[in-house]
Amino acid sequence: MEPKNSQPGQDNCGSAACATPVLPAAAAPAPPGAQLYRISTMDCSVEESEIRRALEPIVGIRSLSFQLRARTLGIDAPLEVLPAALDAIRKAGFDPQAVPAQAKVDAQGGGVHTDADGHDHEIGGGIGRMALALAFAVAAEATSFLAPETLPWKVAGMAVAAVAIWLAGLDVYKKGMAALLRGKLNINALMAVAVTGAFAIGEWPEAAMVMALYGIAELIEARAVDRARNAIKGLLELAPETALIQTVDGSWVETPVAEVPLEAVVRIRPGERFALDGIIVRGNSAVNQAPVTGESIPVDKAPGDQVFAGTINETGELEFRVTAAASNTTLARIIAAVEQAQGTRAPTQRFVDKFASIYTPTVFLIAVVVAIAAPFLLDLTWPQALYKALVLLVIACPCALVISTPVTVVSGLAAAARRGMLIKGGIYLESARLLKAVAFDKTGTVTEGKPKLVDWKTWGDADQGQAHQLAASLAARSDHPVSKAIAAGLDGERLPVEDFVALPGRGVEATIQGRKLLLCNHRLVHERGLCGPELEALLKSHEEQGRTVTLLAEADRVLALFAVADTIRETSRQAIVDLKALGVVPVMLTGDNAATAKAIAADAGIPDARGDLLPEDKLEAIKEMQKRYGATGMAGDGINDAPALAQSDIGFAMGGAGTDTAMESADVVIMNDNLQRVAETVRLSRRTHAILWQNIVLALGIKGVFFVLAVFGSATMWMAVFADMGASLLVVANGLRLLRGAPLPAASAGASKHPAGDHGHAH
Repeated sequence: MEPKNSQPGQDNCGSAACATPVLPAAAAPAPPGAQLYRISTMDCSVEESEIRRALEPIVGIRSLSFQLRARTLGIDAPLEVLPAALDAIRKAGFDPQAVPAQAKVDAQGGGVHTDADGHDHEIGGGIGRMALALAFAVAAEATSFLAPETLPWKVAGMAVAAVAIWLAGLDVYKKGMAALLRGKLNINALMAVAVTGAFAIGEWPEAAMVMALYGIAELIEARAVDRARNAIKGLLELAPETALIQTVDGSWVETPVAEVPLEAVVRIRPGERFALDGIIVRGNSAVNQAPVTGESIPVDKAPGDQVFAGTINETGELEFRVTAAASNTTLARIIAAVEQAQGTRAPTQRFVDKFASIYTPTVFLIAVVVAIAAPFLLDLTWPQALYKALVLLVIACPCALVISTPVTVVSGLAAAARRGMLIKGGIYLESARLLKAVAFDKTGTVTEGKPKLVDWKTWGDADQGQAHQLAASLAARSDHPVSKAIAAGLDGERLPVEDFVALPGRGVEATIQGRKLLLCNHRLVHERGLCGPELEALLKSHEEQGRTVTLLAEADRVLALFAVADTIRETSRQAIVDLKALGVVPVMLTGDNAATAKAIAADAGIPDARGDLLPEDKLEAIKEMQKRYGATGMAGDGINDAPALAQSDIGFAMGGAGTDTAMESADVVIMNDNLQRVAETVRLSRRTHAILWQNIVLALGIKGVFFVLAVFGSATMWMAVFADMGASLLVVANGLRLLRGAPLPAASAGASKHPAGDHGHAH
């Protein structure tokens, strides 16, 4: 596995200064402050790769954001670097134009839309133009077969073929000539040379049909690629465009979400979607969070709980206080982060780009050799040899090979995001398959991070009902986390408490119904001389299981004991089983005491548990695991996990309970804190890698078969076009398979995008 810390920048632009932030502050295809340029001749990954190579030597570029559908490029760099970057792009044969101020940028990362020349319009017009080109190509073929062999009919047929080539291949010729003038042999250059040569040697009907079919196949391929690149953008439709907010005088007004201020109170009815992130201030309801976190079961929400834009209010009416602007909601930042991850290149993609840069000129040279040597070696006429060489050029186009990797990687990133896994780049998606071990923090990662009452019993001859009520009444008065857990675990009526006193580091003391009582820890009971051998043994047993024991006592005896523990997440045990099934070794690293660590690890099924670790100890443990096992991942949620997350080959942060520091240090953010997503990431990585290499073998295998047929058999230009574009469409369709099984949550398909004041329902 390549060193992780050098990749983000190199993936984006080749500069060590580059970095892809985890959840950027604004949701747009390009990072905040990046300058946006429209490049009219950039509409596929071939041109994207050429621009990347042109910009690699430029020092200071932080990131590049390509939007091929809109034909725009965002350059995030200091102002003084931009002139050099633009000059390099122009030298590569492209004409970058700054996007005008009136161009509308979607507030939530929907891309750039121009008033007159949007790419959607171009595609729509292209379909009509290609249909007309195909009609002219058919007419040229008919003229060739049916018309008399006279000069007027031949001229007419050539004219019809020329019109077909002009309609279908004008853009190809423009880009092809520009590439040839720069000494570049890309797909457009090869097609321009091949079709022009075929027309020149009298194969004008075939040249027309080839260019028309090529143009149509390009449109089909563009639509398929758009599906992959825009898969995640289906999330944009989840957030309503308006929200019902409370005004100063207490009335409710429907307001565009872009105009809703922070701290505003928003009302949402059952069946509607949340337009913004916020904290509930009134009401109780179940909320379907699947669009953001991937959770399949609605989550109960009450005052004080957090809600996310795009999620669905299922049952009761709620009011919430806005905590993030429309452009900075969790949903918008997920979309922005995935779009930035799409701009990074996976190792296989970098390999393919390098391979194609050698492969294309090599095949062009072979075609030249065939054109020159075939008349001598294969007893062909010069026109026949030239035709065979032109067929080779069409077969050799590297489009299928070059396009195979980005479509697959983008599909994988989108599939992960829909499952609540935010992967920060193609390198991490592809490299997760190499993990041999994963280290887990305990608190908040394997466990809930919240203490719960897990066991209690009376001691001696104390009355159970009375002890229950006394302990609940005392615990309800304390703000200590352990006391809160006891109060939450004991229902029933509370008794009046008098003379309440907190005993720091020991517990609380108070009077209830004239009885002076203690709710305290083991230390205070021991100091008061109330611990006998039998009680000591029971306390030790609980403590060995990682539990915190609190005792209810009077001056002369213990009445009851209450065991509180940080419980294991419901998904943790299955997550460990899943990882072991994949051959990945789980290890626990925690700052908690060794006894607690071993108890929790044993319960979760983790064989190796290491406790009493400081942040620097966790860092050293990761280094040791990397030497022992190889590629090692780390899953954590706290600031103390950040060094280990950064050192690990793949860092997984808990997005729900995790700190910003942990999420910034990690490579994968798990939005719903479900540890099973770690194993899912490994499985998705293995599947992505397999499809990447399937696509490479498909692209090269198909071309290899037709290449041999062209040299030694009777392959025609028609066959060459089907070999090239057929391979392209096959690899695109194969890459899109990653989107299967990870659709937008069912609720999002059934729930329309209701404004806050609409009464529509989600189902």
